[in-house]
Amino acid sequence: MTPKRKLASASCPVPSSHLLLGAVVGCTKDRSMDALFEPLAALVGASVDQIKLIFCLLVAYPLGSLYIRVPASSPNLRHLFSLTVAILFFFPVLKIYSAFFQLLASILATYFIAKYDTSKKMPWVVFVVVMGHLTVNHVIRAVYGFSYETMEVTGPQMVLTMKLTTFAWNVYDGRRKAEELDKWQLAKRVTKYPTILEFLGYSFYFPGLLVGPYLDYAEYMDVVNETMFNHPDVRPKIKPGRRMPSYRKRAAYTRMLLGLVYLGIFVVFGPKFYFGAGLTPEFRQMSLVKRIIHFQAFGPVERCKYYAIWTLTEGASILTGLGFTGFGPHGEAHWNGAANVKVFTIEFPPNFKVLLDSWNMKTNVWLRECVYKRVTPKGKKPGFASSMITFFTSAFWHGIASGYYLTFIMGGFITAAARQARTLIRPFFAPPEGQAPGLTKHLYDLTTIVLSAMILNYAASPFIILSAKDSIETWKILGWYGHVVIMGSLVFFYAGGAAFLKGLQKSLGVAPPPRASSANGKAVNGNGKANGGVSGNASGTETPVSEKNFVLPPSVDKIVPPPL
Repeated sequence: MTPKRKLASASCPVPSSHLLLGAVVGCTKDRSMDALFEPLAALVGASVDQIKLIFCLLVAYPLGSLYIRVPASSPNLRHLFSLTVAILFFFPVLKIYSAFFQLLASILATYFIAKYDTSKKMPWVVFVVVMGHLTVNHVIRAVYGFSYETMEVTGPQMVLTMKLTTFAWNVYDGRRKAEELDKWQLAKRVTKYPTILEFLGYSFYFPGLLVGPYLDYAEYMDVVNETMFNHPDVRPKIKPGRRMPSYRKRAAYTRMLLGLVYLGIFVVFGPKFYFGAGLTPEFRQMSLVKRIIHFQAFGPVERCKYYAIWTLTEGASILTGLGFTGFGPHGEAHWNGAANVKVFTIEFPPNFKVLLDSWNMKTNVWLRECVYKRVTPKGKKPGFASSMITFFTSAFWHGIASGYYLTFIMGGFITAAARQARTLIRPFFAPPEGQAPGLTKHLYDLTTIVLSAMILNYAASPFIILSAKDSIETWKILGWYGHVVIMGSLVFFYAGGAAFLKGLQKSLGVAPPPRASSANGKAVNGNGKANGGVSGNASGTETPVSEKNFVLPPSVDKIVPPPL
């Protein structure tokens, strides 16, 4: 049984000898820095490591304001700035010394492999080296049972793994002919190999160092050189005397405020509302309906810790100039490019697909560009094998906890059920083209929001609980309601329900128009317009940005479609 979460721990959670194994918890005899954080940790009921992490995320804001004052004409100073801040974070503050040197080892290995190995295998060599290193540390974390309360190497290493493998592919693309590349590859290719200082600045870019956001090398150099603000479409709209568009500070500190709100919710309600509470005797004594209803409060509170750190780091990144996405209709600057999560969409999802697309968005980009598109043979379209390789990459990147895999596998079935429901049921409630939605459509939307949130909380609980045994026990206590809904709907669709609903759509005249193909091979909707979000490359691999999520395994309806 999972014990009640331990939130108050001001002492070192593991022996310092574990540093030799790469656990990098960082307990030392010098406790002068920890003494500053221990009173606050005791006050809010958190671990010292958690308080130090939040301190680093918050101090990145004034550091971001200092960073932007370093002239863009002195890029080496900006690289040194990030490297210096990284050293300060890892050594006197977090005291995870081994973590810094482990990250440095992966960075240097990537730098020299990518520089001197000009073969086609180079990106895969880098991938094996950095992913293998990360997997070893995931195993160590699991063996010693470190909780999320312990700050160690795997968090920063997960972010760095995305950056280093992306860089390797960007270098490889820079050595290819331009006509062989798709739009993303052409924009991100590295044609001039960086100096070691430039690469260290990129790898240790301080706002996203500990928890993200992940960015590619081209984005980093744009931030350092402020290239995007000198574009002919951007420079005239910047106020005279300013180097950057307006609203940057407002956008950044709005994120900081939101991040602190999410953090406050987690601190106040987290000790009582958490997925592990589903195993307590008090929870078991409730009726099944009450257990299911009460369980829905656990998910949003658990997710608030992710919302907090991702939103805080997004704001600090914006202060350095990252995340500019253009101007609005009234000339206001938008700074949404550093976002990793859309909170409102996740908590009130119109459907499960939109929910998935709004969570950990940067990781999905990495999986698409550096795995899914790369494992597809030249001249072939991506299929089941490409999807499965991408899924297993995502799984091992997250870690080896058994609870992760319960969530991922369940997610594949949820995606299938949600897609079939949207295709087969939604047309009955959709208003005719050109008409406003009626009461039935609003009720349908409300139902899908509630059901999507309930299924999310059910399926995501193993991801937090980590143990498969405790996760299955939690599902059992909840009456398996998620499995009943998802598996029950799939049985219905495959047992003839899909064919029945398709026929009913046709008889009632509500069947959506079929997707045809245009001359360029893109899918065309019922209005004759090509659907966006697809770009092909030389190998025939598509990049369906708006249609695919790569964190979960291929859904069952894509492998074996229901009979129609």
